[in-house]
Amino acid sequence: MKKAVIVAFDKFTDIDIFLAWDLLNRVKFRDKEFQVKIIGTGSSHKSVCGLDITTHGLIEECNEADLVFFGSGQETRNLIKDNLYLERFKLNPSKQIICSMCSGALIIAALGHLNGLSATTYPSAFEDLENYGVKIHKDKHLVTHGNIGTAAGCLAAIDLFGWAIEKLYDSKVKDAVIASVLPIGQGQVCIY
Repeated sequence: MKKAVIVAFDKFTDIDIFLAWDLLNRVKFRDKEFQVKIIGTGSSHKSVCGLDITTHGLIEECNEADLVFFGSGQETRNLIKDNLYLERFKLNPSKQIICSMCSGALIIAALGHLNGLSATTYPSAFEDLENYGVKIHKDKHLVTHGNIGTAAGCLAAIDLFGWAIEKLYDSKVKDAVIASVLPIGQGQVCIY
């Protein structure tokens, strides 16, 4: 059974978590055993827009997940300075897909998984990410290296999760999931 985890924290960017949740759960129409969980440091987290979400587990679940996604939000700047938080992650990019949206790339960098790589992030996080020695692609919305992917701009989630789903499964599953969210007239296919 394959498992994806979406890392939440206080003041997360709503669309990052909810779009990831929706897109990844559409994989279940091709693999009913696929698990998707929102995880965090507590039983709930509040978004930047004030929505409370209940988590399904703690961040240690990242360590055994097939796919780990870090969304963005104001709190990423504090989390990258919190050694106790960072020490809870034991990720392995040779066995796991590790990806981020916008400032979520800062967490991947703080964990050391962007060492020697290039990435993308939201413009307000360019300087913070460069401080980790990461070469920034300021004009690309998706940058991938092996099992690590960074994306910038919330709607880049379509391409980011397309990439991740194809790595987990194949192009048929990816195409079905992405086609299910396309606008009418642009290839939309109903999968449920």
